[in-house]
Amino acid sequence: MSAQPPKGSRSNDHAWLITAPLVLFAVVCSTITGLANDQPFGGWSLAVLLLLAMVAAGLPVLNFTVRRQSLGVTLTEIPLVLAFYLTRPLTVVIIYTAAAVLTHLWHRMGTTKLWFNVARAAAGSSLAVLVLQALPPVEGIGPRAWLTLFTAAIMVNLVSITSVAGVYTLLQGWQTGRDAFRKSPSALLSASINIVAGLIILILITSTWWSLLLLGALITALTLVYRAYTQFFRQHRTLADMYELSRAVSGSGQDGTLADALLGRVRALLQAEYATLWLPAQGRHPEVLLTSRIADSGLLDVAPTPPALRERVRQEGHTLVLGRGPVPDAELRTALSEQRVKDVIAVPLRSGSVVIGTLEVANRLGASNSFGRTDVPLLETVAAHAAVALENSRLVDRLRHDAEHDALTKLPNRRRITAAVAEAVRIAAPGEVVALLLFDVDRLRQVNESLGHAAGDKVLVEVAERLRASAPSSALVGRAGGDEFLVTLRLESTEAALELAGQLREQIRDEMVFDALTLDVDTAVGVAVHPDHGSDAVTLLQRVDLAATAAKSVPGSVQLYNPVLESRSLRLLGLAADLRRALDDGELEVYFQPKVTLRDRRLVGVECLARWEHPAHGTVVPNDFVAVAEHTGQLGRLTEFVLRESLRRSRDWSHGGQALAISVNLAARTLTDQHFPALVRDLLDEYGVPPQRLTLEVTEAGVLDGTERPIPTLKRLRDLGVRLSVDDFGTGNSSLAQLRRLPVHEVKVDRSFVQGMATDPGDLAIVNAVVTLSQQFGLAVVAEGVESELTLELLQDIGCEIGQGFLFSRPLPYERLEAWFGAQVDPETIAAGELPRLRVVP
Repeated sequence: MSAQPPKGSRSNDHAWLITAPLVLFAVVCSTITGLANDQPFGGWSLAVLLLLAMVAAGLPVLNFTVRRQSLGVTLTEIPLVLAFYLTRPLTVVIIYTAAAVLTHLWHRMGTTKLWFNVARAAAGSSLAVLVLQALPPVEGIGPRAWLTLFTAAIMVNLVSITSVAGVYTLLQGWQTGRDAFRKSPSALLSASINIVAGLIILILITSTWWSLLLLGALITALTLVYRAYTQFFRQHRTLADMYELSRAVSGSGQDGTLADALLGRVRALLQAEYATLWLPAQGRHPEVLLTSRIADSGLLDVAPTPPALRERVRQEGHTLVLGRGPVPDAELRTALSEQRVKDVIAVPLRSGSVVIGTLEVANRLGASNSFGRTDVPLLETVAAHAAVALENSRLVDRLRHDAEHDALTKLPNRRRITAAVAEAVRIAAPGEVVALLLFDVDRLRQVNESLGHAAGDKVLVEVAERLRASAPSSALVGRAGGDEFLVTLRLESTEAALELAGQLREQIRDEMVFDALTLDVDTAVGVAVHPDHGSDAVTLLQRVDLAATAAKSVPGSVQLYNPVLESRSLRLLGLAADLRRALDDGELEVYFQPKVTLRDRRLVGVECLARWEHPAHGTVVPNDFVAVAEHTGQLGRLTEFVLRESLRRSRDWSHGGQALAISVNLAARTLTDQHFPALVRDLLDEYGVPPQRLTLEVTEAGVLDGTERPIPTLKRLRDLGVRLSVDDFGTGNSSLAQLRRLPVHEVKVDRSFVQGMATDPGDLAIVNAVVTLSQQFGLAVVAEGVESELTLELLQDIGCEIGQGFLFSRPLPYERLEAWFGAQVDPETIAAGELPRLRVVP
């Protein structure tokens, strides 16, 4: 694709609209001059010398810098003043026009530009000789002659300035033409200096032709001085420009404006029409192709040079210079010709030994100018600075990306998510909510411990891919931490957020197959929305965390945030210090709930339950303070407290001549403590309680977590003679067959099934199956939550042996347990040495 001309510009062919009137004007002025003069032509021998002088004066362009403005000066006015004085009028027009033709042919200008400049020279010189004819004749070399010759010579410059401004206005707009007029004072100043110099030379040669020797020596000396000046000034300007470019490039690498800072300065430094930066696609970085053009304020995403040129530089790794000479590659030569590229330098950008792109300049300004050998090291130096800045910019970008993305899943991390949520909250959209969906992967810890962290990482990557594929395109999917993923997006309502959360959870629940292993992964989902649940990102993330935590209590659920969750969380946070103090001061108590045989209602033991009456919060439920104990490292103290109190009461009870079997609940984490079996042994010895009188209850999720982790501890406890029980059986995803590999003695059916037996045939079938299979495996069965005579009868019918519940007694403190025992147990069974039997059921 070729670069397009600037908006509002016209083709150079329209310059004929100025050239033609100039030609006509030159013809009219010359005709009038010829008619008004008896001898309009003459002095041809001297005219040839003046023609050569005009060509010699017009070829070099002298550049001077005055107050940081560059002035380009030619010396054509000097021989022009001499021609006005020494030759006939129309001869001046002819030699001045011929000099313009020769000069511009030397500069190899295009046809349109050539004819415009020739017409401009002809019109200016013809007007000058016409003015010269209208003024009083030049006699001698006095002040009057100076003024006449000055006026005639300045006419040439006035016509030149007017015509150039006119063609700029025509081709590029009135603003460009106005700028040309603004620069006219400097042009008139340099022309005036040249005219004065010409007058001085005229005075010298009219006095004596020997002055030409002195003038020749002076011109030679001035030429040498000018060359030294231009060389020094070019080096100084190049160093200054390089310094400014390096500083601009170094400062722009951090804010993403490197291309803007680089290309404009490179184009100005090399005096090129185009400067192009090309970076091929690399990793996650897309291809970059940007061009600065002299007529445009911004950057273009196209280049005038063909792609084959850049690919050649990239593959060969060498600088490529193509100028006015022949181009060996015919295809490349054709492509450059089609794009009107007269010359180009393309240098490779290197990172070490690897070429990461190219930097190129094309079309040296000035029709006769082209890039020289001194420009190549200059551009290569610039390319070296640019390559370092580009690599640093990409390194900073990579570090910033790594700082905001998760290394495993490549998803945005919590830092990036927080920033995105803050931005979404800041830009409020009427009728929409900013939804946050937090997915907590269930049982990832068990996967890591049983299959290794590599398997856990595969699960996380798969969850990330499924969320990214299933979430709407407008959503940001990120990894909030460990096993938590967050999806945030704008939706029309809270209900839509809950619906989307459910759909995404179902997508994640599909089976995951890794080699020969198939995993069934579920998630708990928390939902929070702005503005209902918070006005800033930090608050929203905190509250969606609370919602996800609450969702864990109901497997596979989607929980919307509500203020109750936060008040409970704050309450639990405040309980941490209070629990430690309560354990130190003995504020916790142990309650006892009887366990009774269902067939003949005999007391077989009690379950020991910790209770805490907080002085400020009142009764704290066990689930809350056990959770606090787990998260604050006090679980071991809490478990030891309950064990000591239970064993002490069992010992005291036996002093009355009756054995009291006790059951104590354990948290799943306790089974990971390798010192716990030794603690149990020491406590049994300390209180003198036989091991078979102690039953330790662990929830189904605690012993059947899909790993072998709890089994060694269970076996050591069994070897001590302690009985083991699986509590809350039926609430998890395990089967009875899995119990066969565990060293347990008892199964406790969860109260939710027992209480529903009388009304729900499904619950009745579940309890029946558990009882039947457990008995076949040689396991005792305890039914929790027995609260009615109908439930008791149903349990008796299916053969359940033991039960506990409000039908028999609520959990009681030890003193009330003794009172209950005295009131409810038949004394005759005690005297006979049998298990105490209840005589009435309250």
